[in-house]
Amino acid sequence: MKMNVLEKILANSSSKREVVAGEIVEANIDCAMVNEITGHLTIKYLEELGAERVWDPEKIVMVLDHTIPAANVEAAELHKIMRRFAKAHNIRFFYDVGFGGIAHQVMVEKGHVVPGNVIVGADSHTCTYGALGAFATGIGSTEMAAVFVRGKLWFKVPKVIRINVKGNFREYVTAKDLFLNIASMLGENGANYRGLEFRGPTISDMSISERMTLCNMAIEVGAKTGIVEADDKTLAYLKGRVNKSFQIIKGDNDNSYEHSLEIDVTSLQPLIACPSSVANVKPVSEVEGVEVDQVFIGSCTNGRLEDLRIVAKILEGKRVKSGTRLVIVPASQEVYLEALKEGLIETFIASGAIVANPTCGACYGGHIGVLASDEVCVSTTNRNFIGRMGSPKSKVYLASPATAAASAIEGKIKDPTTLRWSS
Repeated sequence: MKMNVLEKILANSSSKREVVAGEIVEANIDCAMVNEITGHLTIKYLEELGAERVWDPEKIVMVLDHTIPAANVEAAELHKIMRRFAKAHNIRFFYDVGFGGIAHQVMVEKGHVVPGNVIVGADSHTCTYGALGAFATGIGSTEMAAVFVRGKLWFKVPKVIRINVKGNFREYVTAKDLFLNIASMLGENGANYRGLEFRGPTISDMSISERMTLCNMAIEVGAKTGIVEADDKTLAYLKGRVNKSFQIIKGDNDNSYEHSLEIDVTSLQPLIACPSSVANVKPVSEVEGVEVDQVFIGSCTNGRLEDLRIVAKILEGKRVKSGTRLVIVPASQEVYLEALKEGLIETFIASGAIVANPTCGACYGGHIGVLASDEVCVSTTNRNFIGRMGSPKSKVYLASPATAAASAIEGKIKDPTTLRWSS
């Protein structure tokens, strides 16, 4: 029987020779992650169950990332709960304030994600880890409590949509634009409980950072997970980050999919998701001129070093438009440090931007750059739901780092490919 890569990973993890879409399997979990927003609930449920120990403290990762440093007493109390639990259960991989960053970036950087693994996180964007050839998905806090005790979880094997991509991107057209194009094709619910498998020569040419952007946003069209089969780029990225063995799993050549999308990015132009749906996608050129109060660049979607380099290239020697705020948040301490070494942070500050510590605060409307009523924000995040980044009367447009940077300079939504200083 022929299987795709997701089916093979689940078959391997559940000690089955083969599985088929729709089948229920109980898989062994290789790694489980919680942040303070979801982790305190998992801890509460564990206490209610009377659990005295976790199944394997070496396979649990705990990250403080949503509201760091603590912005209020409530956040501080959640941090306290997490710290106490990590100490009580000898959780070695606990990333406190100043030692990690946004969980999904930290998980990949610190070597907790390897090809062929089954990884769960109590956060919907856990699907990011599929960029390294793992089956990764978000689960609820109660499910995570069960994982902490048993190290296993049942899954329904998802049907898979193959997304085959070819062609070369134009300058300032990125993986974010590609996914927005996919979102416009599938719609908000077009991949419900499906897996998205990204393939093709364009994907092979992509960096791990770009692949993470694609897999990160799989959940935004309802997908259970997104994945890119591990290759030489994956191995190169993992070198020096991982000290444990792993198995690269690839699908069969004639594996079956529910259906396929064929995309050529050669003529793809910058896209933007207009309020208030990731599927409300239009070419940036069609909405140019909309005045912008704030631009946010960062998050687990587009806060990596490659993203910041694009932004610095556009901002170099320029100033953020008066009346527009530019907030930039590197995805992790590692990214922040590298951006400092390369002089990117200096470029940002000289342009009039404010650079904050790694945190999810702006993305989920918790703290840092919260929007007021009737304000418009161009954001590199993954969601533009009503009230996502602040007031329910604010409006959020989702775009690439290039489009966001260009819009910050113009004070209006701007197509970065039309910049007169574009090389």
